[in-house]
Amino acid sequence: MDFKHIKFDISDEIATITLNRPEARNALSREMREDFRTALKLVKEQAGEEIKALILTGAGGAFCAGGDIKGMGSDERTSLITRRGLRLDHDIIYDFAHVELPVISLVDGPAAGAGCNLALAADFVFATPKGIFMQAFGRIGAVPDWGGFYILPRLVGLQRAKELVYSARKVGAEEAKELGMILDVVSQDNAMDEVREFAGRFRTASTAAIGMAKNVLNQSFNLDHRTLLELEADVQGMALVTPYHKAAVKRFKDKEPSLFDWEKLSAEKN
Repeated sequence: MDFKHIKFDISDEIATITLNRPEARNALSREMREDFRTALKLVKEQAGEEIKALILTGAGGAFCAGGDIKGMGSDERTSLITRRGLRLDHDIIYDFAHVELPVISLVDGPAAGAGCNLALAADFVFATPKGIFMQAFGRIGAVPDWGGFYILPRLVGLQRAKELVYSARKVGAEEAKELGMILDVVSQDNAMDEVREFAGRFRTASTAAIGMAKNVLNQSFNLDHRTLLELEADVQGMALVTPYHKAAVKRFKDKEPSLFDWEKLSAEKN
């Protein structure tokens, strides 16, 4: 399938979406949003079969500059038009955050505004030393969108989220790691190789179990203890009848090594 403002690739059971508008620091054009929506649909359709993990990154030394400011500020743009457009955009960010796969973002260069929140919506966020995160909305008299009100406080806490939003300041990769915004900083020269190695570890995992766990974890801050226990019982009931689980139990009884051993896979990297 041809895309205008993204690149989409599936290789070794890992899907990669690359925001590809480097001349505009990968700002979210209308065409890019539609490309992204289509690519996510393809990922969801093939999740657990041809695709075991998803990586999102940006081309040309930037992740995403957020909304395209050149298209803002028109007197013809009403609040209802803005609301309608954002609700369509929020369908994209919701699908990205909740697709039942391990989702990884790799930030090289700036991730600003909506681009910052898009990066942070992944399950695991990595950055190169040049990665920069910025809730840039305050610089143009706007408020966070693309899920920022939901995502940021859950990662860094309410007080720090307020500081980052009110100040609209830049956060480098090392500080982002200290704040809990990202999982780790990867090398500048081998960033994609390192992230693909991390994503590749999930090839031998149960995508069904990860997907169900992700679904419940993503709701865990919003639901009471009893409701979460009920969800736990429901998804465990499904997990324990999957072919993957039955095969894993057989391997254990036969004293064969587990197919999915995170420590072993991590050690093999080194």
